[in-house]
Amino acid sequence: MKTSLTAAVLAGPIVLALSACSQNKPNTEVLRPVRAVEVRYGNATETDRYAGTVRARHEVDQAFRVGGKVMQRLIEVGQTVHEGDVLAVLDDTDYRLAEEAARNQLIAAKAQAAQAESDRKRLESLKTDGSVSASDDEHAQSGAVRSQASADAETRQLELARNRLRYTVLRASQSGVVTAVRFEVGQVVAEGQAVVSISNENEPEIVVDVPEDNLAAFKTATFRASLASAPAEKFDVALRELAPQAAQQTRTYRARLKPVVARELPLGATASVIVEHPLGDSSTAEIPASSLTQSNGQPAVWVVHRTKTEPAGTVELTRVAVRGYRNDQVLIVGPAAGELVVTAGVQKMAPGLHVALAVAPPNATVAARTANTQVAEAAP
Repeated sequence: MKTSLTAAVLAGPIVLALSACSQNKPNTEVLRPVRAVEVRYGNATETDRYAGTVRARHEVDQAFRVGGKVMQRLIEVGQTVHEGDVLAVLDDTDYRLAEEAARNQLIAAKAQAAQAESDRKRLESLKTDGSVSASDDEHAQSGAVRSQASADAETRQLELARNRLRYTVLRASQSGVVTAVRFEVGQVVAEGQAVVSISNENEPEIVVDVPEDNLAAFKTATFRASLASAPAEKFDVALRELAPQAAQQTRTYRARLKPVVARELPLGATASVIVEHPLGDSSTAEIPASSLTQSNGQPAVWVVHRTKTEPAGTVELTRVAVRGYRNDQVLIVGPAAGELVVTAGVQKMAPGLHVALAVAPPNATVAARTANTQVAEAAP
C-alpha cells in the first residue's frame, strides 16, 4: 500500500507536466487546396465549332479536249501520278482520217499556189513587150495571192487536225493523287466533260461553310483544328481565303484554312475547327463553368480573400448575374475585377474556410479547367 502511494505521488508531477506541454502546443490547421482564376472584365471570348473537310489547295478536274469513245483507262482512284503521265486514251480513228484529209488538202493547195505563182511570173515577163494586158497581169497576181493564202489556211487546218488527234490522249496537267474517276472503258465522253480529278496533297486545307450571321466575327477570330481520327491532337490553322459571295443553295460562305505549321492531312478526312473570337463586351467576365454554384437558388461563386503576400486565404460566397454560356465557360457580372474565384471543389466550400491557393494565369482558363478534376479529387 505504501509502494502504491509513493508511485502515485511521483506520477502526479509527470502527468501535470505532460498536460502543460500539450496545452502549450499550437493546433495546426490543414488548408484545403483549391484552384482559382482572376476575374477580368472585357476579355470574354465566344467559341464556335465548325465541321469541315480536308481538301487540296490545288485540285484540277481534267477533261478530254475532244469527244469520243474511251479505249483505255490507265489510272485508279488513290493512284499517284506525275505531270505528263497518260491517264486515258480515246478511239482516234476518225481523228487520224481527218488529219490525213487535211494533209491531202494542203498538198493540193500548195500545188495550186505553185501553179498560180508560175503563171504570174510568166505573164510578168510578157508584159514588158505588150503581149499581155495590164488586166491579165492583175488577175495573175491576185490569183497567186489567193492560192498562197489558201495554202496557208490548209497548213493551219492540218495543224488543228494534228492537235485534235493528239488530244485523244489525256495527260496529267499536274502531279498529285487521283481523287475521282468518272468514266469507264467503252464510254463515250463529250468534249470538255470532267472525267478525272487530281489533287496536290502537299498543300492540304480545311474547308468549312460559315453562316452569314457569323461572318463578321469569323474574320477576326483565331482558329484551332483537329481531325476526327485524332480529336485530342489540335493544331493551329489560319484563314487563307473567305468567299466574297454566298453559295446559291446553302447561303453560306466558304472558308479555306491552312495549317500554320506545314503538316500532312489525309485528303477527304473530317475535321473540326474551333473558332474563338472576342465578344467586344467590357461589362462581362468569363470564368470556367465549374466555378458556378448557388446561394438560395441564385447563381453564386466562391471568392477568395487574401493579402498579396499570403499564399492562403478565406472564401466567401458571392452572388453573380449570369449573362450567357459559352461551351464550358460562363459569362458573369458581380465580383470586382481582380478578385479570385474558386474553379474546383466548390461543393466542399464553406464560408470562412481557409484554403491553400493555386492561382491560374489570367489567360489560362483552359488550363484551369483541365486541372479542376485533379484538385477536386485531392481535396479531403
